[in-house]
Amino acid sequence: MTGVVPEPLPGWLTAASRITALTGAGISTDSGIPDYRGPNGVWTRDPDAEKLVTLSYYVGDPDIRRRAWLMRRDMGALDVRPNAGHAALVDLEGQGRLRTLITQNVDGLHQAAGSAPDRVLEIHGTVHEVECLGCRARTTMQEALDRVAAGDPDPACRACGGILKSATISFGQMLDPAVIDAAAAAAADCDVLLAVGTSLTVHPAAGLVDIAVANGARVVVVNAQPTPYDDVADLVVREPIGSALPKLVAAG
Repeated sequence: MTGVVPEPLPGWLTAASRITALTGAGISTDSGIPDYRGPNGVWTRDPDAEKLVTLSYYVGDPDIRRRAWLMRRDMGALDVRPNAGHAALVDLEGQGRLRTLITQNVDGLHQAAGSAPDRVLEIHGTVHEVECLGCRARTTMQEALDRVAAGDPDPACRACGGILKSATISFGQMLDPAVIDAAAAAAADCDVLLAVGTSLTVHPAAGLVDIAVANGARVVVVNAQPTPYDDVADLVVREPIGSALPKLVAAG
């Protein structure tokens, strides 16, 4: 079924007690964070911007790193807050039905909204920390941005002098196997997989749908644009996430 949220909700959805959510950039657009692959996405409008989050360019080109720090500075200046979509997933957790929240986002808005940190799996890392690509030392993003504001356009690791990068997974960078394994386990052990605001084109995140279906779960897709998994989903919703999610997480 494709379209709006059905009324009443399907019985299999209201009865679901082991829900795993998978969220992408679309859930954060109402918070003022642009998506990447949508019609007006960052990379759609400026394909060159993808270099800022591609490891080989970042490591090999100091100018790319300087541009990336300015981008982080500008993003940090935004008044970004959780929205109704994030709040709906907090409500679902409060009902005792949401077991795991897997997110492709790096913005930390799920935790800011009140999602329990130990239920959130950030498969692409977090923008709130920076990591040295040499010694792996970590510090806060704010500490690094303070150095940029003080006149250092490409701050190096204080411990070893190595290249610092946001603690996010760039293109060409390995994902954390432990996080991916935990996400796969959550997809295999749910009765409903709720995919929200994700294009379901990036693997291994998109493959979580396959894992869920293979283990008998139902699938709900809430996304503005069609996804490759719409045909296998039990319910596809095109309504705005901020209005659709509160309806979908209703207990009955």
